[in-house]
Amino acid sequence: MTSFTARAGSAVRAFAEASSDLLIQPTLRLGVTGLARSGKTVFTTALIHHLVEAHALPAFAPSQEGRLRRARLVPQPDDDVPRFPYEDHVAALTGARVWPRSTDRISQFRLAIEYERAGGWRSGPGTLMLDVVDYPGEWLLDLALIDQSYAGWSRATIAGTRRSGRAGAAVPWLETLTSLDPTAPLDEVVAERASTAFKAYLGALRAGPEAVATTPPGRFLMPGDLAGSPALTFAPLDGLVEPLSPGSLAGLMERRFEAYKAKVVEPFFRNHFQRVDRQIVLVDVLAAVDAGPAALAELEEALDAVLLSFRIGRNTLISRLFAPRAERILFAATKADHLHQISHDRLDALLRLLVSRAMRRTEAAGARVGTVALASVRATRETTIHDGDEVLRAVSGTPEAGEIVGDETFDGLSEAAVFPGELPARPEDVLDGAVPPGSLRFPRFRPPLVKPDALGRPGHLPQIRLDRAMQFLIGDRLA
Repeated sequence: MTSFTARAGSAVRAFAEASSDLLIQPTLRLGVTGLARSGKTVFTTALIHHLVEAHALPAFAPSQEGRLRRARLVPQPDDDVPRFPYEDHVAALTGARVWPRSTDRISQFRLAIEYERAGGWRSGPGTLMLDVVDYPGEWLLDLALIDQSYAGWSRATIAGTRRSGRAGAAVPWLETLTSLDPTAPLDEVVAERASTAFKAYLGALRAGPEAVATTPPGRFLMPGDLAGSPALTFAPLDGLVEPLSPGSLAGLMERRFEAYKAKVVEPFFRNHFQRVDRQIVLVDVLAAVDAGPAALAELEEALDAVLLSFRIGRNTLISRLFAPRAERILFAATKADHLHQISHDRLDALLRLLVSRAMRRTEAAGARVGTVALASVRATRETTIHDGDEVLRAVSGTPEAGEIVGDETFDGLSEAAVFPGELPARPEDVLDGAVPPGSLRFPRFRPPLVKPDALGRPGHLPQIRLDRAMQFLIGDRLA
């Protein structure tokens, strides 16, 4: 009944928003997400930066054709959602030359984009309200819990410890698990101990080679204002026999699991996720390549789970009014500037292979799915290194303090040319282990030095294919 009521409420809200869009003010709601360290904050900051500062974007048709008049930040529609701190983030990038803090909660901004229509019977000035919602990708993975029972989730999570590369991280938690009796009387201290051990396991997965681990709950590692609440104090138990007794430890865990769904997951689905018109999913493919085939397999599963979460398809008038769908989804392999351009197409091809199964399913539903290899903010430039008679295609930038390449440790001030290696021409070779773990070099570079122009206006943050991503996501709505 709770789920039915939530979905009914979503339909009413969707009807009101779509009616306003169709009759009053054209609005497009864009979701920006990705798993940890994929570059969500940098992408969102760069998107605002280029639109507000009216920089030339060759692959973004409204800019290339001279039809963008101006874009300005205006008050966002949802007063209960934190505002995306654009000004702080762009100052960090251009002033301090440090990367902004990672996304650990939902945030939002609204841009009013004024433009000239391309022509036809609707020629003339227009305004599109672009609402961008930035949220952690781990929250998406939680949506799979809505239709799961506590017992089913427990079995699946414990079975997941048998995956390649997870056994070592799981040992401390599994030792705690063997000491827990699901039928014992409920005990807050025991529940807290079990939850702490389970969260430590999730943290170990996140910190290890399998940094794209897909095990929910996503809020356990980024609790925000829910830290310490009972809804985040549960864990899987082994040997469950249903029905679970309400007065047992298992019954307590089941109640809190259901509370997590009702108080955390379903409100996110209802208030934010279900209202998205377009979506970009940012992916740190290079980190998974460097970690090896097991991490790539984990990433493939994560991306498939993400796409399964979306309500996708081509919108009709009826669906737009009552149950809007995500019409376009773009998967973007970030940090392309860590590779020489000869490998950019190969990075895109690898990403396309990882999401190929999900793409076929999505396109069958009438939605458009795209892939791109990009750098929202380009931290390097291309160069060559002469190694005897061999010429290596390299990238040059300023590695962050403490980064190590070979025998050299960098101080955060000196520039360096780094040969990162090359991706194989066939993406299947990467999945088959043709790139040994650790054989590629991806030091963390500082943001580029950006100076104001002669009039004191903010400098131009360099990018790679960010404009192509913008064209796919919003270009048609500015035609």
